[in-house]
Amino acid sequence: MHYLSKTVNAIRIAFFILLISTVTQAQDPVPQTPTTVPGQTTPTPSTGAPVSNSQAVEFYNQAKQSGMSDMDIEKAALQRGYTLDDISAMRKRLEQTSKDNTKNDPNRDQLDETREQDDLDELEDETNNERDTTAAGRARLRRLDRTFGSSFFRGTSTTFEPNLRIPTPRNYILGPDDELVVDIYGNSVDNFRMKISPEGTVKMLNLAPVYVNGLTIEQASERIINRLRQAYSTLNRPGSGTYSTITLGNVRSIRVMIAGEVVRPGTYTVSSLSTAFNALYVSGGPGRNGSYRNIDIIRNNKVIRQIDLYRFLIDADLRDNIALQDQDIILIRPYETRLELTGEVKKSGIFEAKAGETVKDILKYAGGFTPEAFTQLIQYQRNTGNNFIIGSIDSAQVNTFIPKNGDIYNVKRILEVVANQVEVRGAVTRPGIYPLDERTKTVKELITISQGISPRAFLNRALLERSSGDTQTGLVAIDLRKLMNNEIPDITLLPGDILTIKSVEDLKEFTFLSVKGSVINPGEYYYYKDITIADLIFQAGGYTEGGIPYRIEVSRRVKNDTTGLPSDQNVRIFTLDVADNLTLNEQDQKFTLYPYDIVLVRKSPRYETQKTVTIFGQVTYPGTYTILNNFEKISDLFPKAGGMRKEAYIEGARFYRNRELVALDLKAIIEKPSIPANLLLADGDTIYIPKKSEMVRIQGGVYNPSLVNYDPGFNFHEYISQAGGFAERARKNRVYVSYPNGRTHRTSKFLFFRSYPKVQPGSTVTVPLKEPKLEQPMSRGERLAIISLFTTLAIALIRIL
Repeated sequence: MHYLSKTVNAIRIAFFILLISTVTQAQDPVPQTPTTVPGQTTPTPSTGAPVSNSQAVEFYNQAKQSGMSDMDIEKAALQRGYTLDDISAMRKRLEQTSKDNTKNDPNRDQLDETREQDDLDELEDETNNERDTTAAGRARLRRLDRTFGSSFFRGTSTTFEPNLRIPTPRNYILGPDDELVVDIYGNSVDNFRMKISPEGTVKMLNLAPVYVNGLTIEQASERIINRLRQAYSTLNRPGSGTYSTITLGNVRSIRVMIAGEVVRPGTYTVSSLSTAFNALYVSGGPGRNGSYRNIDIIRNNKVIRQIDLYRFLIDADLRDNIALQDQDIILIRPYETRLELTGEVKKSGIFEAKAGETVKDILKYAGGFTPEAFTQLIQYQRNTGNNFIIGSIDSAQVNTFIPKNGDIYNVKRILEVVANQVEVRGAVTRPGIYPLDERTKTVKELITISQGISPRAFLNRALLERSSGDTQTGLVAIDLRKLMNNEIPDITLLPGDILTIKSVEDLKEFTFLSVKGSVINPGEYYYYKDITIADLIFQAGGYTEGGIPYRIEVSRRVKNDTTGLPSDQNVRIFTLDVADNLTLNEQDQKFTLYPYDIVLVRKSPRYETQKTVTIFGQVTYPGTYTILNNFEKISDLFPKAGGMRKEAYIEGARFYRNRELVALDLKAIIEKPSIPANLLLADGDTIYIPKKSEMVRIQGGVYNPSLVNYDPGFNFHEYISQAGGFAERARKNRVYVSYPNGRTHRTSKFLFFRSYPKVQPGSTVTVPLKEPKLEQPMSRGERLAIISLFTTLAIALIRIL
């Protein structure tokens, strides 16, 4: 059965099927006595084993067919002892089942899979049918664009079921299983539901049945009220005070057959409110060969409507969406003419044409041309029955050209060319592209619309580039000065012309000057006519603090004038004097700079920045001091610092230059300043005078590397003993001592005697280690082989003796 439950509300109350004993008693052969509800008959609810979701839906439908309303089923549930918690739990269960069924509608999934498989089969047929490039090209196009309208039936996330929560349609025809709701209000109050019997009648109260089959809801209401007046004589009469309304309740199901070129042909059970479009959507719509424009609705062996889906897809026209009746047949006939439209149209694809339609109609279905479409000529390809031919139709033929089945129409894109443009480049106020129109027909008018020539324009010559009609581009030379002075006639422009006007700077090599030395911003600067040295120094920011205005040197390339120059000299040197305040003077103005001159500004010979050194630690006045001259040495710094304090340890003093320790004996330098170690001071030098250290560090190849106290009575070996003695891999002949001042003394050896360095306070004794030998232990076999060898040698010696 393809038709799902009618409404979500109906599914929501289906849990009451648990109360219908026939569900569980269907497994019991013993018949049960039904219990009746006034005016209705239904199986008696009874407790039993839980039922499945599918059984619940089936039994709910049985209860509805027996005449029970949703309210009656709920009352029966409460009478049978079911609690509200039981009812709520079953409702949640069936709501989830309803969601799952809606989401995973097997009918819709199968339809989509069938349509996709049809598309794949069509592509395979088209590709394998012909092996030439034409068939392959057509197959590739069909992979991209499918039949127009097929996507409407392809969606799986939408539904196209009739809306049951709408007022009863005025033209709705009643039939068996429809439910009518009678509501009496006013002086008398009553409410009851009536289901149309298979004979087409309804029965109310104790009155005779009323025949309503085949009537509209309005016609049936008139008959029912006439019959109710036998019980309520003044019903619906003016001033009576008793009134009645009759509405449609639950609607019946009808069976519709869908045949022909449809995705899933067959018989479908749908709501009596369903329309032709509802049924077409459920069946998946036209198949691969189905027509979208020739769909018949047949009733009682007569075609009552012919559906053209394009009217709905293009104009949203619902005239063909008529209501269906029981046993209606929807017949989708095969298409007669299909053609393909590609290129610059808003919707490319495969379209179906009816008899008498032209290419203009097909373009309307495709949404018309895109803005970039070339509309003057449309190319097409046509099957002659033997081969393919190509042709074209112009814009005048579009209204009358009749397409044939299998045609392929291609709308090309316009050329990326502006047909009426001219361009002006170079030395004008507003260079760029301009239209060739009434205001820009000539060269002078083009210059005028670009707001004139710039002051630096080169007027002796301009060039006009012009296409000559072939692959070559011609040049037209113009004397711009004469043209602007009306001395020569103006030149008429043609489409695509390019006018180039150069500036004076464009026609000469870029030239510059260089200034180096004691100026604030040395570097290269543009060369200007009549520029002077003072002008160049001014551009460079002026002199630096040490710069001097005299002895300014200018070096110049030799170009033509080599008078007075030796054969091996290629530059000229000039020495000038320029005022330090850069005032204008005649001497400076007389000297003219040439392109590529290099100006060198010297620094004062005695100008020098201050140099400082730092001494800190155990001196009287630690701090930073200025080096007075270039001959000041280390020994000259100590008197400035007020000498050393009593706790100073001069043997451990350290001297740093450029943040690196320099190994110097400062004690020897102070005692004898004439020794070479008394270095000249340099900017940034640092001297540190520490306190006397009473510790000695012993490290390296000893058993207990440690820090021990200094004892003037200890010799070298006693310090080693303090660290546990030499280790097994200690290199005794390579021991060295590092002193606090950065100097290092190592062990010396004469014949069999070693002389170890003296240990001083703050020293570090380092005992190097030998590299470990990678010796492999002998295996048992190797040992046995050696023993056997010695035994053999011993026996041989005994025999010899």
